[in-house]
Amino acid sequence: MLTATENTATTELAKPQIRELTLANGMSFPSDEELLMLILGKGTRNCPVEKLSAKVLQVINASNEDSLLQNLIEITGIGISRALTIAAVVEFGKRRFRHLKNVITRSSDLIQYLQHYTLDPVEHFITVTLNGSREILSIRTVSTGTVNKTIVHSREVFAQAVAEHASAIICCHNHPGGTCRPSKADFQSTQVLQEAALVLGIKFLDHIIISREGYFSFLENDLLEEGTKLEKLTDC
Repeated sequence: MLTATENTATTELAKPQIRELTLANGMSFPSDEELLMLILGKGTRNCPVEKLSAKVLQVINASNEDSLLQNLIEITGIGISRALTIAAVVEFGKRRFRHLKNVITRSSDLIQYLQHYTLDPVEHFITVTLNGSREILSIRTVSTGTVNKTIVHSREVFAQAVAEHASAIICCHNHPGGTCRPSKADFQSTQVLQEAALVLGIKFLDHIIISREGYFSFLENDLLEEGTKLEKLTDC
């Protein structure tokens, strides 16, 4: 049987190991329990972090949305603060990835998944990849710039689309300044990206600019080359 001192040592040793392995191998490396170990940080005197993480995972898997927080609070060693942290992480994950496999039929369908970028003080260039069934494969930030500019290269924009064997792509960036009207640089970058998409055989469906005042769609304003209409996505 472990003494209290040995038990605490076991608890404290676990986290650095997981940290080091995750840093070396990336966030996809840890198991679900190990991810929870990173969130919890440490266990208690009577329950090392490995066992506490296993208990938390069981509760998450067995709880519905309405009961999760209360069920977490009832775990010995969790408490209100940790329970709120875990529940917040679960909810955050749902919100960030609720777009996966959702069908896009028009540009405005995407705004709900991009709206949070309008609160950011710097520009972000985002790509949305889709398959031939109009389902979202991923939403990815390609680059982050300054308060009024972000630099993107075609190879970076299309890298994920090529890796995912995407049929189509929609690009988006935010204007922190307020107006969503396109600049001269926005027109130029859109033209370059359309040409790159043509070479790669990936449909360039739209370039959307978002701000706190609304959004601007190159497609909806008939500013894209013929043949890139979103309505033709079924032909991908």
